[in-house]
Amino acid sequence: MTTNWQTLHSEPGLQTLYVKAAMRRKITGTTLPDLGYHCWVNVDPKRLEAYRKVCGFADNGLLPPTYPHILAFALQMQLLTAKAFPFPLLGLIHLSNRIRILRPMGGVHRVRVSVKVQNLQPHAKGATFNLVTTLDDQLGPLWEAESQMLCRGVKLEGEPVEEAFASTLSLTEVAHWKAPADIGRRYAKVSGDYNPIHLSAISAKLFGFPSAIAHGLWNKARTLAALTDHLPTANVEMAVQFRKPVRLPSEVTLMSSAAGSSGDFQLMGAGDLEHMVGQWRPVA
Repeated sequence: MTTNWQTLHSEPGLQTLYVKAAMRRKITGTTLPDLGYHCWVNVDPKRLEAYRKVCGFADNGLLPPTYPHILAFALQMQLLTAKAFPFPLLGLIHLSNRIRILRPMGGVHRVRVSVKVQNLQPHAKGATFNLVTTLDDQLGPLWEAESQMLCRGVKLEGEPVEEAFASTLSLTEVAHWKAPADIGRRYAKVSGDYNPIHLSAISAKLFGFPSAIAHGLWNKARTLAALTDHLPTANVEMAVQFRKPVRLPSEVTLMSSAAGSSGDFQLMGAGDLEHMVGQWRPVA
């Protein structure tokens, strides 16, 4: 599919996009648009500092590996609320996330963010698609990501194909932390992601959740922050699958293999509840 790229000269306003999202409740088709957006975005030092604090990253002079998602969020919202996009944004489920750091992300102040959607596939509960995000600086490609999203209730022909991670390495406990009751609101403040399922038990219950749950990308960010000494700073791919939600408040344990160019990890809850599984590998 050829992408019809449109260039925005400034980041779209989130307030208007949330209004559009709230008004879209129905599935309007089964074809992804060929639409994509470009926009140059500046790195705000204060927002970056707040993000590091919420997610547990030390200031080592590099952008945290998950921070480009924050730079891209408004552009992603613009695409997922576009009239041509067939699925309602509210209710989409984040199944997995894969990021690739192509070069060390030090001294990054301004980047061109690009977003598009692709790879619509049948799923046992509906249909999945990939939200693809890339960052370029003045030297070229810097970072890229794919988030697999599920829209329930979509009917497509074909057999579902689901990716599974199989760990072949020995994992040991490397960290343990609490996910406090207010972490959804704190992460929303720095990310812009005010999905009601993360904010409070009351708002989460409106969407069928018994309590608020942590953002999947906060779980990944907090995990990668704890694994900073295990991971390469560039030429690395870090992929996760989100399993059971982290209900708020709760405590989690991070299991990981040893530091190196490749490794595996798991984020576990009480009673061996598996919240997230992941791996890091050299970029192929």
